Amino acid sequence: MSTSSNIRSLTEAEEHAWKPEANPWMIAASVMMATFMVVLDSSVANVALPHIAGNLSASTDESTWVLTSYLVSNAIMLPAAGWIARRIGRKRLLMLSIVVFTAASLLCGMALTMPMLIVARVLQGIGGGGMQPLAQSILLESFPPRQHGTAMAVYGVGVIVAPVIGPTLGGWITDSYSWRWIFYINLPVGLLALFMVNLYVEDPPYLRQAFRGAIDYLGFGLLALWLGSLQLVLDKGQEADWFAAPWVCWTAAISTAALVAFIIRELTDHEPIVQLRILLDRNFAVGTLITCTYGFVLYGVTAMLPLFLQTLLGYSALQSGLSVSPRGIGSMASMIAVGLLVRYIDGRWLMCFGFGLLAASTWMLGQVNLQIGMSSVVLPNLVNGFAMGFIWVPLTTMTLSRLRKQDMGNATGIYNLMRNIGGSIGIASITTMLVRGSQIHQNYLAANAGAGNPVEGGFVGGLQARLFSQGADMVTAHQKALGALYQSVQQQAALLAYADNFRLLAVLALLCLPLVLLFQKVKRH
Repeated sequence: MSTSSNIRSLTEAEEHAWKPEANPWMIAASVMMATFMVVLDSSVANVALPHIAGNLSASTDESTWVLTSYLVSNAIMLPAAGWIARRIGRKRLLMLSIVVFTAASLLCGMALTMPMLIVARVLQGIGGGGMQPLAQSILLESFPPRQHGTAMAVYGVGVIVAPVIGPTLGGWITDSYSWRWIFYINLPVGLLALFMVNLYVEDPPYLRQAFRGAIDYLGFGLLALWLGSLQLVLDKGQEADWFAAPWVCWTAAISTAALVAFIIRELTDHEPIVQLRILLDRNFAVGTLITCTYGFVLYGVTAMLPLFLQTLLGYSALQSGLSVSPRGIGSMASMIAVGLLVRYIDGRWLMCFGFGLLAASTWMLGQVNLQIGMSSVVLPNLVNGFAMGFIWVPLTTMTLSRLRKQDMGNATGIYNLMRNIGGSIGIASITTMLVRGSQIHQNYLAANAGAGNPVEGGFVGGLQARLFSQGADMVTAHQKALGALYQSVQQQAALLAYADNFRLLAVLALLCLPLVLLFQKVKRH
């Protein structure tokens, strides 16, 4: 046997036998705290955008860069985290990411102008992007294989519940104190997470030797160009009427060219920043495709429901957040259950059950109308959240279960990136379909509304008579009655557009069922 083969076999044996000195549950608590802080911050600022824009004298369009700048820098760091961890060590990178994120949170709260806030949010995204994939890989390596499902259930509580409570917490803090405190609350959490990571987390043997390979500057530049231009198109495309604007066409072309060049570079470079060859693993390739679709559905529902409650039903930001909070309760309940069931039941059947529940609950939201009460929103959200645990835990476990430990950091970066890309595409698509669908339904309803229609004619006549009896002259009463009719048409058109989109997301959830069957069976421990 050659010397290189002996070294490789010794390395694999050392990797297989290695166990962390600290209790795995303390390691889980350490990385979970950091992950929860990052994921929470990705959604907590949404409801505070109007307050931020007013306080910093910015327009609504300019304030959206508070979200966009974070998403772009976060997306760039996700796939690069594994490569950087090989160079400086995983524990060191995790601690550095926590320091950067916490310090950037302080800068966000202290920002006096919109450019200062955007720069601070970019730094926040850089710190946050390094934490998510590192947390997953650390958990999977710290727990024995028979407890991987339980470990992913713990991690899933933070990833899934945080975006649910984010809008509620952000609304309450903004209404009760100031938007700056949605960033200041990260300071004590970040310091505690830094202390616990330093105390409990350690690098496995294969990461203790410094990596001496050349830096893939070109690959990193192409990655940043691809994701940055893609996020710009997704965030601003609807405002510019998509490909009717020349700059959208050019930016989309640049993003596509950068993606192709990035793939070629990573497949041909000796030490690429992202190891794309792990996509040759069947379970990992299927899992990344499913998580992208799942991100589309999850973020689409999360973005639409608060908008529906606030714009059509008149809920406040805090009330809409409370209405969707049962999703978090359902998620936590299912995480606990699935963390145990995944040891005994084939993960493919658990996912099929989860996607079936997700489709059913989303279809229930497609039956909404303007007369519903809060209970009509709470039940679908509870079922929706319960479905998430049956999807998240087995999906993550089966996607990563056949990979070597050395590939975990790189794989979790790609996996999280695909979920975020699916979510970005989902939000952009849903926003566009809401606007376009409302226009289509409004044209149809307006064509059938008028004096010739006995229903609309009776509505206008009755309201006109009531206004006339209250002292308005005949002309003013008639104009106000027609205005009320048009407002009703707009509300009904928007309602139909929301219902169409909820049903579409339900169909997309069902389309994941045949994809689940493409997974190769994984041995249950």
